[in-house]
Amino acid sequence: MEFHPLTPEEKRIIIDKGTEPPFTGEYDHFFVDGTYHCRQCGFVLYDAENKFNSGCGWPAFDDEVSGAVERIPDKDGRRTEIVCAHCKGHLGHVFIGERLTAKNVRHCVNSLSIRFQARKS
Repeated sequence: MEFHPLTPEEKRIIIDKGTEPPFTGEYDHFFVDGTYHCRQCGFVLYDAENKFNSGCGWPAFDDEVSGAVERIPDKDGRRTEIVCAHCKGHLGHVFIGERLTAKNVRHCVNSLSIRFQARKS
């Protein structure tokens, strides 16, 4: 696993479990064919085919690459945190039951937690 140097803001999100302000991330309204990788370790987390516009202000996915994302209940018991399964970097939170897609799941991910790689033709 190769770790990439993080900027102070990326560290605040990924290591310190912060949240970027809504509607500010580079991937919120970004829809290009490819894959999304953990910004810290480079592990593939999401495929663009599972990205959708939820209107929540953060990139949203209704599925992850199998085995790539771990779910951890928040200490307050109200939300479920999602982290990279390889490096445990904070991604965001997962919500179930909102009926926004047929899969009925929304991974709400910080843009600063991921990096996009276009699919090669």
